[in-house]
Amino acid sequence: MSHSPTVTVHFSQAIMQAAQRLGLALPGDLVARLDSRERVDLASQDRLWEAFCEGAGDPLVGVDLGLALQVGHLDTAGMILMSCETLDEAVESLIDYHPIVGEGGAFQVARGPRFCEVRYEPVYRTRRTTRVEAVMASLIHLTRWSTGDAFRPDHLTFRHAAQAQPQRYQDKLGLPVHFNRADNALVFASDQLALPLIHANPALCRHLRGLADELLARLDSQSLGARVSTLIRDHPRWGKERIAGELGMSGRHLIRKLADEGTSFKLLRDTLLQDLAEQALTNGARTGRIAEDLGFSDESAFAKAFKRWTGRTPARFREARPD
Repeated sequence: MSHSPTVTVHFSQAIMQAAQRLGLALPGDLVARLDSRERVDLASQDRLWEAFCEGAGDPLVGVDLGLALQVGHLDTAGMILMSCETLDEAVESLIDYHPIVGEGGAFQVARGPRFCEVRYEPVYRTRRTTRVEAVMASLIHLTRWSTGDAFRPDHLTFRHAAQAQPQRYQDKLGLPVHFNRADNALVFASDQLALPLIHANPALCRHLRGLADELLARLDSQSLGARVSTLIRDHPRWGKERIAGELGMSGRHLIRKLADEGTSFKLLRDTLLQDLAEQALTNGARTGRIAEDLGFSDESAFAKAFKRWTGRTPARFREARPD
């Protein structure tokens, strides 16, 4: 059974507190509604981000928010991460328990002999770039804090273009930041996974995991929209019926369930295909090959869709990319 994706109210409170520090007035009805809830639906979270970003004016307000985030803003998941014994254990716990913080995205870990990457993929669209920057900045900030500042990340990558001068990112985050890359990822040497956490408490961690497992069961851990987005990303040529069949339901039932979550198959598909197209164009792929890979009938159909998504032709998009 699927449900509407939600975010812990504690994370929403972090945004409201940041707005207060900046002297920003958020919509009163929205603030009152959020104050009375334990979980915040994604539509309300979208509205909160829109008001916050519009009022702040600074394109890097998401980075600042992430760097100000505290463990308590992450609900039970934050307490689990803090009480793990090593960074390796905390990374595994992040994968397991991040839906408690919010179901608007997912984390993955790619381990290699030299480097480890913690990757983040959002499913929301509203203020997506700023929100992704907030998530990645909080990941850096809280990992440094939990290791007593022993954590030394190598670099950070974003799939999107810089919203301000790249040097501003580097000054705020204290590490090299690269844009228009394949993933939103925090990259660090694999041997840092062995770093001990300064607030490790195995007994508390075991207790909190039990509570978190019960909460995840109630949350249904992954929304239908998130599962659909994953299938679209892995199989961009698949249509609605094929994806519905993979999920064990009819296409009509899939549409109704997505509508219950406040989204649609078309919106999810367009969002994911735009991301894949922008990534492929940035990496120099031919438009004909991109059209084929993404399931378009021909190059012209892809170009029309891309202009509808971005307001630019694929050629104009390439010209706007930094060297």
